[in-house]
Amino acid sequence: MSDKLHIAVLMGGWSAEREVSLMSGNGVAAALEKNGHQVTRVDMDRNVAMVLNELRPDVVFNALHGCPGEDGSVQGMLDLMQIPYSHSGLATSVIAIDKELTKQQLVPAGIPMPEGKMIKCEDIYRADPLPRPYVLKPVNEGSSVGVAIVTNDGNYGNPIGKDVAGPWQEFDELLAEPFIRGRELTTAVVGGRALCVTELKPTQGFYDYDAKYTEGLTEHICPADIPTDIERLCLEYALRAHDILGCRGTSRTDYRWDDERGEEGLYVLETNTQPGMTPLSLVPEQAQQVGISYEELVEMIIREALQ
Repeated sequence: MSDKLHIAVLMGGWSAEREVSLMSGNGVAAALEKNGHQVTRVDMDRNVAMVLNELRPDVVFNALHGCPGEDGSVQGMLDLMQIPYSHSGLATSVIAIDKELTKQQLVPAGIPMPEGKMIKCEDIYRADPLPRPYVLKPVNEGSSVGVAIVTNDGNYGNPIGKDVAGPWQEFDELLAEPFIRGRELTTAVVGGRALCVTELKPTQGFYDYDAKYTEGLTEHICPADIPTDIERLCLEYALRAHDILGCRGTSRTDYRWDDERGEEGLYVLETNTQPGMTPLSLVPEQAQQVGISYEELVEMIIREALQ
């Protein structure tokens, strides 16, 4: 590579996804160094603006996951500092991290998403917000942090007991959605191209935080063994969601597919603007499937940040 850059890789932080961010960031940093760039690893703390102001990198690779690296906060800071950065900008990040705001953008554009309702956390102890089975999830967390599936035969009680430990308890507001039976699918978009479709088969339970980041807990079938019409729709919806939300660099759109209902059973769950870049992550895996190496992938993301 002839165009060598000073790149600050921003990682860590204080969200629930800190450890995953460190894995992503260190992987990215090593790849960028292999590409010949000068790389500074920055484990984000409250003095991050001062650190970046002293470094004055050519560009920041944002390898943060969760808040404040994914919700527009860091993006706004970098905009004010006039430092280019990877992945989506301020407005896109604010919308995409919020599952309800995302629906308001995508559903009117014809992208199917589960119907849901916003509820106060305390309300779930009085009565179910939806018929069981249903899903409870925080409005603005990633990596399935705080997600719970409430069923008739589960151990949360009916109504849910206040004394029952649940992943939702640290959140004031929740999104309740109908549980969609079937299969877990995902599609990455890089460089304006939807790559392929991966099916995720957890060895136990559902595709939660542990299943995503613990080796051996989830089988990745890439490319997914699905009908061509479902594959086409996954690629189409991922690219449309990326464009409608205004994503940059890379994004990953996740689906549930009720295979007994064909095309009508495919639902978008969310679009992730800061997908993981760890050895177990889906974007690098899909990139490799279509002939893009890890080093090429991070270079593509950096070059788009500088456009």
